Amino acid sequence: MASGPVIVTGAAGFIGMHLAERLLDRGEAVVGIDVFNAYYDPRLKAARAARLEGRPGFSMVRMDIAEHEALLDLVKTSGARRIVHLAAQAGVRYSIDNPFAYERSNLAGHLAVLEACRHAGVENLVYASSSSVYGDRPIAEGGFRETDPADAPVSLYAATKRSCELISASYARLYGFPQSGLRFFTGYGPWGRPDMAYYDFTQKILAGEPIEVYGEGRMARDFTYVDDIIDGIIGVLDNPPAQGGHEVYNIGDSNPVGLMEMITTLEQAIGRKAVKIMRPMQPGDVTATYADISKLNALTGYKPKVALEEGLARFAAWWPTFHRS
Repeated sequence: MASGPVIVTGAAGFIGMHLAERLLDRGEAVVGIDVFNAYYDPRLKAARAARLEGRPGFSMVRMDIAEHEALLDLVKTSGARRIVHLAAQAGVRYSIDNPFAYERSNLAGHLAVLEACRHAGVENLVYASSSSVYGDRPIAEGGFRETDPADAPVSLYAATKRSCELISASYARLYGFPQSGLRFFTGYGPWGRPDMAYYDFTQKILAGEPIEVYGEGRMARDFTYVDDIIDGIIGVLDNPPAQGGHEVYNIGDSNPVGLMEMITTLEQAIGRKAVKIMRPMQPGDVTATYADISKLNALTGYKPKVALEEGLARFAAWWPTFHRS
């Protein structure tokens, strides 16, 4: 392992918390950064942060990463040589009505991270992209590949994520520090995001409320359990590109599941049936996602381990530990 702490932006987020825990478990020091915004219930972010705070080697800084001068000062004083940049404004549908949140968090925030890397001597940047960059198009056998076109985003969120990839590629060439972009495919699991379908469905089913099933239930997603996502992130962090290199990797389960099948599996996990209201596709949604993970496998040996049935069972077991009635 390299010397110095790892900076994790978005450390109070779903993936950020799990990543920080894994890094701490293997003896790394971690500096977490999070703005603790109110995009979803701030109590969930506070509870995630509470799991990390007090652990040896961890510190949390409340900061807006788009404040580029403050971020640069933090990176310089921390002595970090590795950054995993996960902070972003998430959500496809939210971007329809709140575009400027994405301009600041995703575009200005990503640029601020790149400038901090450039001026503070960071040697390895790993950053979150998204499967949404592939757009809504037919899936070839084996799934989306990193070499596939990514020039037709169907949401502003997707457009910002693709823009970040292009900006990173230019910075890698101009300034030399290696970078790896991670296209995540529908992460789920304990401590997840309430705006995700499986989380929202659970809340409504347990409350006896109907769920709205968009796309008439015909959509499919490559649901990826959070522990498998963290395996991928760690593998890429430990295997950076050569100096000046920029690589993009899919991190997914490589096993798309239909929305109706996911709902059936969720019903079994929580022990209740859902009342379903079928709705048409919403703006910004895509029909299906499917990760070709051969590039990541070749680099790190990555292979997902947690099937949807097990992952949703773990999520259901976690639910009452946070959602106490």
